[in-house]
Amino acid sequence: MSIKTIENMVNWVEENIEECPTLEEMSDFVGYSPCYCSTKFHEYVGVSFKDYIQKRQLSMAAVALQKTKGRIIDIAIQYGFSSHEAFTRAFTRAYGYTPFQYRKLLPEILTFDKVQIDLKTPQ
Repeated sequence: MSIKTIENMVNWVEENIEECPTLEEMSDFVGYSPCYCSTKFHEYVGVSFKDYIQKRQLSMAAVALQKTKGRIIDIAIQYGFSSHEAFTRAFTRAYGYTPFQYRKLLPEILTFDKVQIDLKTPQ
């Protein structure tokens, strides 16, 4: 699998992040088996496909909480969470604040940015 294919996988995930992309959909897009895509994605990106999706969704939700006045439940649904409770649990686990606390206090948090794939060796 080429570096360009890995880059295409990451870009595809980013373009489809609000639709809760699946490994199977991504593997169909690039034309490799889900197992092989999963292995190579983890090898080059440094986290599993599932972890990447959740970290990016939470990061994008944090930005939305900070920059918009949208309801928390609407932001949760937009980024793939099935309920306010599921979003609050995941957000609190990741950042140590509930979404409400984060929006009110706007503390510094370490978000997970899109991975940039270059000609580096796997992680």
